[in-house]
Amino acid sequence: MIDPVKELGLAAPIFAFSHCRDVVVEVTKAGGFGVLGAVSFSPEQLEQELRWIDEHVEGRAYGVDMLIPGTYDKEAEESTTPLLDLIPKKYMEFSDRVLDEAGIPRLPDDIQEELRKRLTARDKNVTPAGARRLIEVALRHPQIRLFVGALGPMPKELVEEFHRRDIIVGGQCGKGKHALRHLDVGTDFLIAQGSEAGGHTGEISTMVLVPDVVKHAAGKMSVLAAGGISHGSQILAAQAMGAVGVWTGTIWLGTAESELTPFEKEALFAADAEDAVRRKVLSGKTVRMIRSKYTEAWEGPESPGYLPAPLQGLVFLQARARIDRAQNKEFYSSPAGQVIGGMTEETTVREVMYRLQNEYADAVDRVSGIIG
Repeated sequence: MIDPVKELGLAAPIFAFSHCRDVVVEVTKAGGFGVLGAVSFSPEQLEQELRWIDEHVEGRAYGVDMLIPGTYDKEAEESTTPLLDLIPKKYMEFSDRVLDEAGIPRLPDDIQEELRKRLTARDKNVTPAGARRLIEVALRHPQIRLFVGALGPMPKELVEEFHRRDIIVGGQCGKGKHALRHLDVGTDFLIAQGSEAGGHTGEISTMVLVPDVVKHAAGKMSVLAAGGISHGSQILAAQAMGAVGVWTGTIWLGTAESELTPFEKEALFAADAEDAVRRKVLSGKTVRMIRSKYTEAWEGPESPGYLPAPLQGLVFLQARARIDRAQNKEFYSSPAGQVIGGMTEETTVREVMYRLQNEYADAVDRVSGIIG
């Protein structure tokens, strides 16, 4: 069994998922392990991001996380037509109407055209063929020592390819029995992601899920605990349940290094834990994200329902462009876990890393006194 914490020589058992290269670098330099979420980049953009990380991470290893879907819109995969043109008219009409009625201006023609070009350039990243293009970019960077598939087990041949290159393979799971499918393809470790987590997530809480995944892994795969991790004592709790470390995400959104704009951070800091809800509006799959008037409109009686991935995501991204430009907090939404309730002001990555480690040490002392 491969323990990624030991295999990678980490000073702290903290894995940080982020779409921001600065967070990846700073977490890694502070003793944890940064993992870049790659799906939002075109192959050309990903190459630029990875080259920057290579140059700033001081020779340390880091990881990449990617959506490799098991289900997707096959017409979208096979068509040479831009995915934006495959969106049925009624879905965009509904989205635009919701924003129009709220007085959120439409994008000027030049900005709309630039958005279309950007989305078209990366529009197939979430299909199997698109994921493969990003993988080819990542494999050109030998400092990448870990690769995570975020939508179920990777194809066995891909896992074997990573292993030949000495890359550790991880996979997310939201049910204990999912561990068996990962075991079949040779996954090295599992991210047991409880429902509290931001992004694509299931219905089982972290406290229930982690020991169940550990049981199903049966000593053949190590486990990281994810979902609701924002305090160092939870690292010790995760280890007590059989995990070797923790996988974190939302806590980095409030740092100075994160990719969020001041407007986005203000919306994040204003949200409570109960505002982090599970909705399909972002991708067509269930995502925990900040509740807004836009997300709730899609749950209402006039909604046309949700498109499959990746088309629903393209509807959402076009709406987000209008919302962000208008700086409208009531309609703003992005992926976030329930830990947002405790995030009220900007910090730095290094401050969060030190806090987690100090809280972990305090928890060890408390538990040692109890069992002592």
